[in-house]
Amino acid sequence: MTPWQDISPDDQLKLREDYARDTDTAPGTCSLDEKILRFSEWLALRGVAFSDKDVPRR
Repeated sequence: MTPWQDISPDDQLKLREDYARDTDTAPGTCSLDEKILRFSEWLALRGVAFSDKDVPRR
């Protein structure tokens, strides 16, 4: 699995855009933990490792 931080910003953006298209009709959630879980599971199917540590903090 390729770590998220090893993917170029352009490729990260493409993955986020693809995820948005693929999940457009899925039920939403307000839970950040659930959002991270859903995104990480989606990325795992594409060979990318993502966790809460990859979420930018303010």
